[in-house]
Amino acid sequence: MKQLKVTCTILVLLLVQTFTAWAAGKPVFEASSPLTVALGESFRVEFSLNAKPDSDSFKAPSFEGFDVLAGPVISTGSSIQIINGSMTKNVNNTYTFVLLPKTAGNITIGVAEVAVDGEVVRTNPLPIQVVDEGEVESPQGSTTQRQQQRDVNRSNVQNRISEEDILLRAVISKQSVYKNEPLHVTYKLYTRVPFVDYSFDATPAFNGFWAQDLVNKKTNAQSSRETYNGKVYETYVLGDWLLYPQQAGQLRIDPMGMTVVAQVVVQSRNYDPFFGSGHEVYNVPRKVQSQPTMITVKPLPNGAPASFSGAVGQFTMECTPPNEQLAANSAATYTVRVSGTGNLTFVQAPTLTLPSSFEQYNVKTTEAIHATAAGITGYRQFEYPFIARAEGQFEVPIVEFSYFDPTQGQYHTLASKPLMMEITPDTKGTSSETMVMPGRGLTKEEVKLLGEDIRFIKLGASQLKPVREPLIFSRLYWILLGVIALLFGVIYQTLRHKIRESQNLVLVRGKRANKVALQRFRAARQYMEAQQRHAFYEEMLRALWGYMGDRFNIPVANLTKEHVREELAKRGISHEEAQRFSQIITQCDEAQYSPAASAQMQEVYEAGVSLVSVIEQQVKR
Repeated sequence: MKQLKVTCTILVLLLVQTFTAWAAGKPVFEASSPLTVALGESFRVEFSLNAKPDSDSFKAPSFEGFDVLAGPVISTGSSIQIINGSMTKNVNNTYTFVLLPKTAGNITIGVAEVAVDGEVVRTNPLPIQVVDEGEVESPQGSTTQRQQQRDVNRSNVQNRISEEDILLRAVISKQSVYKNEPLHVTYKLYTRVPFVDYSFDATPAFNGFWAQDLVNKKTNAQSSRETYNGKVYETYVLGDWLLYPQQAGQLRIDPMGMTVVAQVVVQSRNYDPFFGSGHEVYNVPRKVQSQPTMITVKPLPNGAPASFSGAVGQFTMECTPPNEQLAANSAATYTVRVSGTGNLTFVQAPTLTLPSSFEQYNVKTTEAIHATAAGITGYRQFEYPFIARAEGQFEVPIVEFSYFDPTQGQYHTLASKPLMMEITPDTKGTSSETMVMPGRGLTKEEVKLLGEDIRFIKLGASQLKPVREPLIFSRLYWILLGVIALLFGVIYQTLRHKIRESQNLVLVRGKRANKVALQRFRAARQYMEAQQRHAFYEEMLRALWGYMGDRFNIPVANLTKEHVREELAKRGISHEEAQRFSQIITQCDEAQYSPAASAQMQEVYEAGVSLVSVIEQQVKR
């Protein structure tokens, strides 16, 4: 009995959670930032969404007039509250950017958009005033001491970071390689000052190379210490690739560019011995770029073996032949495994030539490869399935695999051992020797299942009759045709009725008035539970005014208390209900700016829901 109670409790909680998620309001996507910022100082812009977005659906604005120092930084949070048996789940996704204004003036950040369950929601444009504090004067006609100090500090900060404090280098393993020989390229950030963020401005394209990325995107860049040009740096690996040149000649590895936001602490003159605050922290953006590099790609030497298909590296080959004795018409597999280090991804299956009486099928390829800084290691395995159709003694030629060793600068050929196979009569006991037709020039290899795949033609008149009555023009045929015609007529009339209703805008607004009001009441309830008083009363006003405008087709310009009372009187609504509407509207207007009105939110909410319910019942009579 106790177990049954626990199970029922869990089911009730799951149903409450499902209903709460279903009843959640429309997703809200908002943008926030400081209204006023200073020229030359970075600030944060956040785009907040109260729902779970679709994957890769966020589209940021163009940020014209600003330099993007970092972003987007995505943060996700969720919370669940259970109050008096009511469960509320809140989900929040935030996209954060760090911007630096280019010029002073009024600049507007454009609209960002994101998709939630296939529906696109957008933010409002965000106006920002960028002030050049160097031009602002005090009432006496001169800049304040604080502004003068900040200008001096900003100038000192710029001078504190030299070009050698932040470097971006491309570390390349070789300057000269053969075609298809792996080349290891690592992009490292060298810094002697702390930094808070970085963003990539340009990434290399690796034209003429096949690139294998070695960096695990799920982990952050690990730091280490290195000495470069006699100075100690903290280094971070930002990119790590294996490059396989696909053509001979001079190939260029493009530079990588990025912006690093360094953090500098400056001693402030406005030091208070009691409260402290004797330091000011500045974020200074620095653009760095790695050096471009030219790589000499040598062509492979002439005189490649006939079995060479482009493999470059060091390899071994292991062959697993089938049994030397095999019954006719039975299947077998010849397996070849190529292992080693090199361009394993490009290794092709070696050629296996089987006797003409063997029926060969498509090659099956399996692999297990791992990319490291030294190259791609592992193996590729090729399975050659076949069926021996005729008995006898057959020789299977050797399998050859050739590769080029760049360390030795020469080709190598690996070969399997020759194989002699004896094909015995098949398990049915049928020998192909009894099927040889003399005088026709046929051999036992060419005669396959002769006498079994040809059947004698039956003579005499055929006695064919239909098993069942055909459907066309039968009684069932006409019944189905009539049902389809009837369904077509019903669907046609229904669609015409829907089209007429959708063209009547007044009718559409009236029908959806109650639904829209309920959605806004739900949003107001969430604000009430979160104790967001201003947002609650604002949403209640939207719900009540919107319901009256949609239900009675009142234009926004005429949406007043007097006009609403007149419309209610025309519909037969009592004077008390009309007066109650005016009281709720007045109470919401006053409570938005009254701190003591928090305790009345529940009463206002219940009164608004009750009023709409009463009006809806009386209008539908």
